[in-house]
Amino acid sequence: MSVSPASPAAVAASQQVSAAVSTPVSRPVSTPTQADLLDFVRRTAADADLIASLPLDPEGRTWVRLEGPGGSEAWLIGWPPGTGTGWHDHADSVGAFVTAAGELKENSLAVRLPADGWKTLELTDDVDRERRLPAGKGRSFGHHHVHEVLNESAGRHAISVHAYYPPLPQIRRFSRSGPVLRLEQVERPEDWQ
Repeated sequence: MSVSPASPAAVAASQQVSAAVSTPVSRPVSTPTQADLLDFVRRTAADADLIASLPLDPEGRTWVRLEGPGGSEAWLIGWPPGTGTGWHDHADSVGAFVTAAGELKENSLAVRLPADGWKTLELTDDVDRERRLPAGKGRSFGHHHVHEVLNESAGRHAISVHAYYPPLPQIRRFSRSGPVLRLEQVERPEDWQ
């Protein structure tokens, strides 16, 4: 997941929403699984008051950091019409996300990319996957999952909930032209938090 810099108004509103998000009662922490993360994002996406509290910007994505299970990183994200993440991965983190409002599309690659030492790869014809995720639908994914998430609506915002464990150590961003995938940049947490 990549986030764009928010407007000052969106940042202020995000801070207000963050303060309103309650933290569940503590219990012994275990490492969350993909199933745990998917359960968390589904329950969170069903919280109508939380979803309605997210400030939506007509031009850029907005986000609020949430308290995820077992020390995971979690986000509530607003997607204006026509926005997307671009191709990226989540390094060694597993994750899950659910659409809470609107519809998102996920394009993904069914191939594990090398961790390091490359700049350009040519993909085979059978690696592309596409999912439509209307409100209430989502998915979990494993380590090194490469995808892009899009709100293709011409006039409606989408809202989604995402969770990752361990908290994202980095995100690799890619560009794609036909079968050619290029590593463009590596982002670290300080770049988006």
